[in-house]
Amino acid sequence: MGKKSHLARVIVYQNLGFLTVIVLCYLEELLKLPSLIFSGHPFAFVYSRSTLEMLLFLAVWLLVNKSTRRLLKRVRQLEDFLRVCAWCRRIDYKGEWMPLEDFMEQGFDTPTTHGICPDCLREKKEALARARIARQAEPVTS
Repeated sequence: MGKKSHLARVIVYQNLGFLTVIVLCYLEELLKLPSLIFSGHPFAFVYSRSTLEMLLFLAVWLLVNKSTRRLLKRVRQLEDFLRVCAWCRRIDYKGEWMPLEDFMEQGFDTPTTHGICPDCLREKKEALARARIARQAEPVTS
């Protein structure tokens, strides 16, 4: 399942949740649930109250839906970046670090960002450790 379908499910679940709340609020008034729970006296069905509640839920739904879509668009944009090792220029593509040239041969048109591959990280840590050891071994001159 692709990233887009996974993120689209967030919108679907959100919309189903809001629709469920609206339907439950309307059914509460229609079935006179408060009179069944609190007393034997039936309440009059007040359309204006349920309509006002429904309009309020719709307004909140639209605001939340707009915010969610904006956030998911940003997530999709950030997920499209590929990591490139800043030292050896290998590309992290689907968990495999491949040379930049091999990646470009495949013809991808994707924005990139920098990272460090495990081999270069280990190499740089070893070089840093050697430099520290060499610095400690130098005689101190005054």
